[in-house]
Amino acid sequence: MSFMYRAIAPEMLDSDFLGLQTLRHLMRMTRTWDSTMSMLPKGGETIWGGLDWSPEDGFECKSKKRKTNDSEVSKDVHGEPVEVNPEPVNFGRMVSFGKDVAEAPASNIEQIEFRDAVKGNNLAHSNTSCRDVWTEYQELGWGGIKAVSDYKAFTAGSIIDLFNFVAPRMMQRGSVHFSYGIADNLDDPKYGHYKYWSNPLETKLPNAPKMEIFSMYGVGIPTERAYVYKLSPQAECYIPFQIDASAEGGDENSCLKGGVYMSNGDETVPVLSSGYMCAKAWRGKTRFNPSGSKTYVREYNHSPPSNLLEGRGTQSGAHVDIMGNFALMEDIIRIAAGATGEEIGGDQVYSDIFKWSEKIKLKL
Repeated sequence: MSFMYRAIAPEMLDSDFLGLQTLRHLMRMTRTWDSTMSMLPKGGETIWGGLDWSPEDGFECKSKKRKTNDSEVSKDVHGEPVEVNPEPVNFGRMVSFGKDVAEAPASNIEQIEFRDAVKGNNLAHSNTSCRDVWTEYQELGWGGIKAVSDYKAFTAGSIIDLFNFVAPRMMQRGSVHFSYGIADNLDDPKYGHYKYWSNPLETKLPNAPKMEIFSMYGVGIPTERAYVYKLSPQAECYIPFQIDASAEGGDENSCLKGGVYMSNGDETVPVLSSGYMCAKAWRGKTRFNPSGSKTYVREYNHSPPSNLLEGRGTQSGAHVDIMGNFALMEDIIRIAAGATGEEIGGDQVYSDIFKWSEKIKLKL
């Protein structure tokens, strides 16, 4: 959860005094937010990639104006052109303990299984004053903390197991309402349960062949996709796992900023999450779209406001701010007035969502 705290109060947790006070307040508040479990990645490694691949492989965080064979062209001290290959990013490793693990070849990562590890002594015995701050960390124990970090790299598949290991009661509550897998047989009666309805990979669209579905979202803003973590120093009521804000990429064009690997998106939701279903899994007649309802991807490339009078911007692609995007509003009004997807221009795509979707080998 430290990524959430960092987003709410950046750098506050690093303060000797304010860090502890902020932590206590945020822990009391966010422990009631069980709905955050609905935002855990769905589809596992099939959708999000594994230790050695991801759909976004080859993504460059900053477009290059001058290229030779897809490499950035720079100059050496003598003014001669030098090719600089883009820094490879392993987006499939959603959480890596250490920058070296995030960058290492998959074959060099030695993982020690954590799922059946002995969690060790109960932390509550060593510091009873922290019981009102910790959620389930006090039951993890030093052995459990070490087991998590020794696993080194977590994918979208193993990260669900990680949450079950670190916070079993929270995940037990969440499993009543949410699911994160891929259905083998969508006709199985169990998928009639409401907990599957929020997962498009475990439910199917209604029999409505004349219905049209539009996926409308912003792109063109660096968006969090994977994280470099560290074990934090032992202190009073500390969170044992934190994003390593000191982890930075090799240059200004790197995808790694402050311990976070950035991909394309709307600053909150990555393109893969926003566009995949309409780009491929629902496109045409598939097991997720049995009646073949038409789908359209409408992306809105982010353009920040040019002055203060524009407020949040009339061409913004940022999460929430996009509601003030004139192009989006025009599309919605035209659709509400009866225009079809073809009449508003069909697909409008600025990202590589179709290219990335083809890399996902999902049974359709």
